[in-house]
Amino acid sequence: MQIFIFIALVMLMLGSYMCLYRLAKGPTAPDRTVAIDILGIILVGFCAMLSILRGEDYYMSIALAWALLSFIGSVALAKYLEGKEFDE
Repeated sequence: MQIFIFIALVMLMLGSYMCLYRLAKGPTAPDRTVAIDILGIILVGFCAMLSILRGEDYYMSIALAWALLSFIGSVALAKYLEGKEFDE
């Protein structure tokens, strides 16, 4: 089981590297926005894997809070890039 978790952590690290590359080299702002959103999802995956590996449940609380904040931030950034106000 631990080998699977370590493989998953390595794959998440590779995915985060690719997202950071897209964040730095993204040709447009929506590309960068998607990269930031995917980095949030990858961070939730890291928290879930650490929760399974260490057997502590507070990592899942951190993952849930981060997922909610990431969603709200993505919606706000998408509305900003679209040119609309936040109350529309």
